[in-house]
Amino acid sequence: MKNDLTGETSANTENRQGSNLTYVLITPARNEEAFIEETIKSVVGQTVLPVKWVIVSDGSTDCTEDIVRKYTGQCQWIELVRMPEHTVRNFAAKVTCFNAGYEKVRNLNYDVIGNLDADISFDSDYFEFLLKKMTEMPQLGVTGTPFVEGSFQYNYAFVNIEHVSGACQLFRRKCFEEIGGYQPIRGGGIDWVAVTTARMKGWKTRTFLEKKCLHHRKIGTGKGSLLISKLRVGRQDYYLGGHPLWEVFRSLYQMRFRPYIIGGLLVFTGYVWAFLKGVDRPISEELASFRRREQMQRLRCLFLRGIKKHF
Repeated sequence: MKNDLTGETSANTENRQGSNLTYVLITPARNEEAFIEETIKSVVGQTVLPVKWVIVSDGSTDCTEDIVRKYTGQCQWIELVRMPEHTVRNFAAKVTCFNAGYEKVRNLNYDVIGNLDADISFDSDYFEFLLKKMTEMPQLGVTGTPFVEGSFQYNYAFVNIEHVSGACQLFRRKCFEEIGGYQPIRGGGIDWVAVTTARMKGWKTRTFLEKKCLHHRKIGTGKGSLLISKLRVGRQDYYLGGHPLWEVFRSLYQMRFRPYIIGGLLVFTGYVWAFLKGVDRPISEELASFRRREQMQRLRCLFLRGIKKHF
């Protein structure tokens, strides 16, 4: 498939770069006129191009679709799909959009499928790098990189390197099909559920720190204030099966960042509130138990690392 901007086919580019994996991308987007062109430029400029990229407008009412159309005319491998306008915004709607894009690529020949947010940008060899990692590691089912937002970046001395940020997740096709794709959870956590389910089913998942992507929208403010988002994080930790002891340490850790002290308290408050309310858990008990085992194992490792550091 020819890229009209570069004059090369994606297959030729991959052969030139020594990669034997092909990929497709799906991007749900709602009112992203401020950011999506940077994302499009990043993908169009890749050394390894996708077989197809489906951008699904979730009823956008701004200029998002007009911006995308500027590029579909030049790059035949980019397709715009429009979903009906709606007023309700939740994470289940994002899955609905993704699935609409998935229908457009389901019958294509590819090895890797990517979920790409519409508000990030990255280097020109970003996907080449990740595809090479997947080529080198046949059991690697999900991969990605850290994201940076201004001066903020997760500290991977504490954050699990096996988790892959939802900003850009690449799935080996077989892995994606085995986990049943993304689950439509209204309150969020769809990215976490997909990655953790992959590990539960025996796949390796990994964030590679050698690369990064830039996140242009402030985290956690898409549906309200930063303080409200902290409460939502705690609530989400509960309904996704988080261990209470882990939540204590997580909340203490969050107190180190703005809003200092209160941010961590709000995370813990959200968790306790969800517990007292008996909020339903939209995941299986098997997955919740798997998560708690992983959390306790990580706490033991962190504790032992602290002991070795001081003795």
